[in-house]
Amino acid sequence: MRLTADDEAVLALLADRGGALVARAEAWCAINTGSRNLAGLEEQQGILAEVMGRLSGDLERLPLAATAEIGADGATRSQRHPDALRLTVRAHAPVQVVLTGHYDTVYPVDSPFRSIRHLADGALHGPGIADMKGGLSVMLGALEAFETHPLAGRVGYRVLLSPDEEIGSPASAPLLAAVAAGGHIGMTYEPCMPDGALAGARKGSGNFHIAITGRTAHAGRDFASGRNALAGAAALAAALDALNGLHGDVTVNIARIDGGGALNVVPGSAVLRFNIRVPDPEAADWCLARIREAMADLAARDLGACLHGGFSRPPKPVNAAQQRLLEAVRDVGALVGQPIAWRASGGVCEGNNLFAAGLPNVDTLGVRGGDIHSESEYAWPDSFSERACLSAALLMKLASGEVDARGIHRANAESTLAGQPRPS
Repeated sequence: MRLTADDEAVLALLADRGGALVARAEAWCAINTGSRNLAGLEEQQGILAEVMGRLSGDLERLPLAATAEIGADGATRSQRHPDALRLTVRAHAPVQVVLTGHYDTVYPVDSPFRSIRHLADGALHGPGIADMKGGLSVMLGALEAFETHPLAGRVGYRVLLSPDEEIGSPASAPLLAAVAAGGHIGMTYEPCMPDGALAGARKGSGNFHIAITGRTAHAGRDFASGRNALAGAAALAAALDALNGLHGDVTVNIARIDGGGALNVVPGSAVLRFNIRVPDPEAADWCLARIREAMADLAARDLGACLHGGFSRPPKPVNAAQQRLLEAVRDVGALVGQPIAWRASGGVCEGNNLFAAGLPNVDTLGVRGGDIHSESEYAWPDSFSERACLSAALLMKLASGEVDARGIHRANAESTLAGQPRPS
């Protein structure tokens, strides 16, 4: 595998555009796009649609169904979501690539973390600069440059950008499965590790909410007739936290308890919220059984409990197809002067969903950065051009056939038939 003069011309174009890719992401970070900030998400969606519209293809706004959310009082409410964006380019080309990303962040509308700062060490510090507004700028920049390559017509692609990844893709999951069905390989733009490494195997993840019902009573006059739902939630939280370390690499994160009020009232309702990460489907089954056992113990307190949520992102192991794809990215990285390694991650993303739908994918093609999901989030500005070059080079080698997308996809199907791990 080598770089041709045409390849070099595309890479030179991206080297010249590196500053523009950074500036574009900085401007996007000024828009708060917390997963439930509909106004901010819709503003960002319009800007992204304008950029995507410059690529010659069919751009669609895809309405997402409302999803159920459990309020602090345990009641179920409907949560609306903005549209997803899907761009289809050359749907009948011999090689089909699926590129995905999200335009929501974890920072709520009232977050004080709202702007970019240039740190003394050269890093960019700001909301979503790594996860993943920087990644979106890299993705679209790579596609813009790739379209100038003489062999671009050999590769078709679909880009899906969603507004709900940070809350588990509850509304966009069906679209991810559908878009995966027509592709040979997938490319997703979560940030890579700070040293440039990719995520290899990923755990599966589930978000859960348990609504607990008791009986409200006056804490002084009628304490004995009360049934304390908040105390039940605390006991349940302790029981679930105790699962850590009992079954392989399973982790249970108790995230929040809603409930309670005046100090002289026995609280009659509470909601326990937690996340579980599992290495395989068997571990997920074990967790579900332990959850139900712990819920049954609440009956001794005369408390009711209702479980909501579940495992929304299946595990993503490194099977034969994933290994081939990661090795191909490593080889392409060597062409553009980027040593590429990979290691297992407890994090999850849309790559889990794509893999579950049968699409081998590399899901950390975004910028180099770190401290994501915190107010210390940062990205390195030189990684924008660097990672755009990596994506463009991969697309060019898919176009030339030096990276065999069809063969990688076929290996994934063969792995499934042979019983190698792939989530159902």
